Amino acid sequence: MEYEAGVNTAHGKSKRNLYVIAGTVTILAFAIIFVVVLICTIKTEHDLKETVMSRCQSYVDPYTSASSVHYCEDIWSAFEQAYVGKDPCSVPPEAYNPLINSFQQKIPCHKNLFWSRTKDMAHAFTKNRDCLITLEDTLVGFMFDGLKWCSSKGSKETFTTDCPGWTECPNNPVRSFWSRVSDNFAATACGNVSVMLNGSIDTPFNPGSTFASIEVKNFNPAIIESLTVLLVNKETDRTTCSDESLENLQSILSSGPLKSVSYKCRVVQQAKVKDCIDDQKTLCGNCWPETLCVPSTRLFNPRILLDKGT
Repeated sequence: MEYEAGVNTAHGKSKRNLYVIAGTVTILAFAIIFVVVLICTIKTEHDLKETVMSRCQSYVDPYTSASSVHYCEDIWSAFEQAYVGKDPCSVPPEAYNPLINSFQQKIPCHKNLFWSRTKDMAHAFTKNRDCLITLEDTLVGFMFDGLKWCSSKGSKETFTTDCPGWTECPNNPVRSFWSRVSDNFAATACGNVSVMLNGSIDTPFNPGSTFASIEVKNFNPAIIESLTVLLVNKETDRTTCSDESLENLQSILSSGPLKSVSYKCRVVQQAKVKDCIDDQKTLCGNCWPETLCVPSTRLFNPRILLDKGT
């Protein structure tokens, strides 16, 4: 009996030791996971800010005598106010008002190029030709193009993973950002503006697009004179300016508060646009005749026209 008791006691001690070891390993594992998550969180926030600040400084440095670091820090601070500490599905577009007001960038009249389902072509054009400018060519668009971010309620952190997708909830940080800056880009556009639409899809003017649902609705008829649709077709496309969706766009402009804004439509072959992108000797005005594309002798750089907001 004594022998058996000794065996049982030894066995009990072994089990307790195993529990202690298992518990210690579990605690260490959780500690390691916590540290890794903390490091990753700090790193993602640092990486996002580093990317944004680098873009801002590269954009601003050649064209301002002010300290770009201080200038860009102010913009970053206004940007963070919009979403940090908030439910990632409860960040409305107006949350970015402090960002919009933190600086001013004046785009000269006749320069705004809007786009819908033609992002790559529109950007390839404005990258090589200085006569038109898209939202993503402005400071705020350039700084945040292609990035994603969010926070969580009560948090002081910025995350770049596990954020809501574009359609997951309407008031997510990224979608609300682009809604607000698109609103501002449209509201300040003046003169004769253009939009590049995709003639290869069924509905070139899609009511659910940012251009239709936000930008057109925020045009200021007091300063916009006309809108020219550049309907980009491939060789095999048969879409024309008589497309039903484009007639709907024309109807929107011809009635209500935008009736003073004249409407034009041009079918432009994709090959022609690519030629204009590749051959910079071709004047912008010859890329799609009868639109107001300022010739190369009157190029501008929008980065010069930056000022601090009030």
